Amino acid sequence: MSSKNTSDSIEEYIKTLLAQAGIAELKRSEIADVFQVVPSQINYVIKTRFTESRGYIVESKRGGGGYIRIGRIEFSNHHELLCDLLHSVGEQISHQVFTDIIQLLFDEQIMTEREGNLLLATTTDRVLGTNAAQIRARMLKKILQQVDRKGKN
Repeated sequence: MSSKNTSDSIEEYIKTLLAQAGIAELKRSEIADVFQVVPSQINYVIKTRFTESRGYIVESKRGGGGYIRIGRIEFSNHHELLCDLLHSVGEQISHQVFTDIIQLLFDEQIMTEREGNLLLATTTDRVLGTNAAQIRARMLKKILQQVDRKGKN
């Protein structure tokens, strides 16, 4: 049995707020107090688990009246999502961002769990070797184009 760490609990808390209201407006210090952590722990969770590649948009204002606003990126259809992802992929992509995008495709029921796991297993730096980030970016672009074509048939 695995136990959740503090970052997992903070992520789950924020996702619960999102599910209730659609947008979560947070104060770092208040959440830090709830979980008895320093505000930088809240920043870490938001920066690593609520990224654009995972389907979130984050707006932040620092200072005394500061807040963090998190929302889920909503797409009108799968084609729009795939086009947006395709245009956001640069010449290189880290394995973590690749993983986030594959997870998003699974969450949106565009890709099966098996398909995603096969892609993740074959796109590590160790498997791809030299220039892995460039190869991964080219692969992801082709995958997104192919999945978009498949959806049009």
